[in-house]
Amino acid sequence: MLKDNINTLAEDLERQELEAPNGTATYEVYEQLLAIYLCQNDLCNAKYLWKRIPDVVKLCKPELGQIWTVAQHMWQRDFPAVYRALTSVKWSDTVAELMNLVQENVRSRAVDLIAQSFSSIALETVASMTDLNVEVAGAACIEKGWLVEADTQMVHPVRPKLEPSGHISSEDQLYKLTDFVSFLEN
Repeated sequence: MLKDNINTLAEDLERQELEAPNGTATYEVYEQLLAIYLCQNDLCNAKYLWKRIPDVVKLCKPELGQIWTVAQHMWQRDFPAVYRALTSVKWSDTVAELMNLVQENVRSRAVDLIAQSFSSIALETVASMTDLNVEVAGAACIEKGWLVEADTQMVHPVRPKLEPSGHISSEDQLYKLTDFVSFLEN
């Protein structure tokens, strides 16, 4: 399954880019690597890859620009625009499965964001952030165990329980101490 092998595929594509003759890989390598970075929500690497892709390759393959449009909307956290950009294109076989995975991952991150950030949110906003119609979004919320008020159309997400880890690394302790000392100095 692609989802399980995505890191291996990314490493292989990065190697192909590095070893490409004349320093320019094929457009398929660029397309797939850019799509993988979006799957991984690695927007910084996506941005640097976009800057490395030669303009000639960008002009020859408009699908690269369409993938980049998705990345730009992801960068801005504009969920409705991300979904519009993902569904407005008939993706080639080279990236279709990856772009479907991008859509799944964006939806999953939106649900996590809602659960962690909101004590109540309009059902219509949930639908917009997940690219689901209101009825499906409401059913999905109920399935997750969230309270959905039928009369007000408000959703009350249940914050996921964080399992405490018994061990705090030295780096984490040092970061917290540094942050605390910095707070006291200011």
